[in-house]
Amino acid sequence: METQVHIPESDPPATIREVVAALKKQKLPATHDKQSWGDWINFTDKQTVISIESNNGLTTRATIEEAPDGSEDDILIACITAFRKLGWHGQDADGPYPL
Repeated sequence: METQVHIPESDPPATIREVVAALKKQKLPATHDKQSWGDWINFTDKQTVISIESNNGLTTRATIEEAPDGSEDDILIACITAFRKLGWHGQDADGPYPL
């Protein structure tokens, strides 16, 4: 399952460092992994990852990709809580929604 999140258009971008710090406040073992094909936030010993769009370390959009077997709902809930506390919104086929 994927959950797309973003900063409202009227708000300035966040730094990836701020996002990682917010995830760590939720007791998640988050680390930023910058690759040539994109930026990722990984969680130690977990299958859930976050693909995060980045432009010079700033971000406005990310996709939380939950473990394929759905066994890490607690990680997903903690991620959504972290993004909610940052003021981000969710996005689905019906448009944006508050987290």
